[in-house]
Amino acid sequence: MAVDITRDGAVAIVTVNRPDALNALNTETNEFLLAAATELADDEGVRAVVLTGAGDKAFVAGADVSEMQAFSPAEAEAFALLGHRLCTTIEGSPQPWIAAVNGFALGGGCELALACDIRIAATEAKFGQPEIGLGITPGFGGTQRLPRVVGPGWAAYLVLSGRHVRAEEALRLGLVQAVYPRAELMDEVMKLAVEIAARSRVTLHACKTAVQAALDVDLASGLEIETEIFVGCFATADQKEGMAAFLERRSPRFTGK
Repeated sequence: MAVDITRDGAVAIVTVNRPDALNALNTETNEFLLAAATELADDEGVRAVVLTGAGDKAFVAGADVSEMQAFSPAEAEAFALLGHRLCTTIEGSPQPWIAAVNGFALGGGCELALACDIRIAATEAKFGQPEIGLGITPGFGGTQRLPRVVGPGWAAYLVLSGRHVRAEEALRLGLVQAVYPRAELMDEVMKLAVEIAARSRVTLHACKTAVQAALDVDLASGLEIETEIFVGCFATADQKEGMAAFLERRSPRFTGK
């Protein structure tokens, strides 16, 4: 199987499992990932998802060039749209997704990480959009999500040069939120995922929706969206439980309702 799914309590771990191909994304792998993301989005027992790659070298080293080389324009379009559906499904998932970037995150791998809410990298990780060296542009959303994360100047630098940046530089750019030695990466990511998974599922979704709205609308519209989402929280059982627990100085027992 090109994609493995395991569970640790309310945390799901999705692993791209093609280490011999540096976890490159071919059509089959994208379809498996899309099916996994769709399934997990509907699973009320999952409150956080960790995405990583098998082996020590790569998170996802890119799309599978050996498959792409012979694509017709129509096949290239189908491949890009599949990648868009995958990344949009992750982005729109009610659960936060955390990319545990354990190695190369290039091309489609960088784009897959960009679709996640949080990116944590190993010190050995490298990021980049090297598609220009293949005579193509990024096709899984890199030209659109990367400028939103690192700004248009750095996005242009990476896309036009095809250069890679190391984890510490990615941290400085805001492309990742933390960097750890590879041996500590999954432990640190799981600590964060477990902490997030202890929150209310309904409130996690609300927060994720509000933050994402900031990327697509002006400030006034964003504040209206935030107010609507904030007010909606007061119709939930988890708001009542969360505030009661705070006042009673105990841990909340969220139900996701």
